[in-house]
Amino acid sequence: MEEEHHGSSSSTSNLETGRAERSVWLMKCPLVVAKSWQAHPSSDPHPVAKVVLSLDPLQSDSSSSLQFTMEMAANEAGNIPKSYSLNMFKDFVPMSVFSETNQANVHVGKVAMEGKVEHKFDMKPHGENIEDYGKLCRERTKKSMIKNRCIQVIDNDRGVHMRPMPGMIGLISSTSKDKKKVAPVKQSDMKRTRRDRGELEDIMFKLFERQPNWALKQLVQETDQPAQFLKEILNELCVYNKRGTNQGTYELKPEYKKAAEDTNAE
Repeated sequence: MEEEHHGSSSSTSNLETGRAERSVWLMKCPLVVAKSWQAHPSSDPHPVAKVVLSLDPLQSDSSSSLQFTMEMAANEAGNIPKSYSLNMFKDFVPMSVFSETNQANVHVGKVAMEGKVEHKFDMKPHGENIEDYGKLCRERTKKSMIKNRCIQVIDNDRGVHMRPMPGMIGLISSTSKDKKKVAPVKQSDMKRTRRDRGELEDIMFKLFERQPNWALKQLVQETDQPAQFLKEILNELCVYNKRGTNQGTYELKPEYKKAAEDTNAE
């Protein structure tokens, strides 16, 4: 959005200031809108959207009488909401807009001052598009949570690749004549390896779907995770029952219980 203001044109070797006094609008838009505009071919002369300014004639002296809305072009693909409200900020830090163009055989491009920010807007879907936009955000969140795991089959099933290499602590050489019988290591004495935090949270939610209350010792056995690491996760997701019939156990916080119930309902 631009409004032309005639001013003196001047330039230096480092900064072009011919358009420094031009009035421009700064707008924060949703990610789906930004991606849609970036994908729009620069050679296409059709506009990507239009701004509609509504004015209340009974309150023409008040700035609140101005209402800005944006209508996306009809040819926009996908489930992108077509109508948006533009909320104008009255107070913001003075800002200017700069651009840089790449030049051949030059490391630093040409920098130009494109104008001063006169209005700043926050863009959000219009009332009738809120539900569609919510679905779009939920779909995007679900896609981001899908992890592509790769399973590799090891041909040598004797575990040769998992044996400690020479020089490691506690290794007894197979050629040693003085072999000692190694006592079996207890499960509690083995060092447990921490899982990825997000992966462990998913496991915890599934466990609490199986039963609502768990003791720390039970969760350590189920997840094979260090007790201290489990406590960190439990403090974020659960509440600890200090009294009552479920004393000494953990259960999900109410907000996570509701989220789990909504997920199961879907």
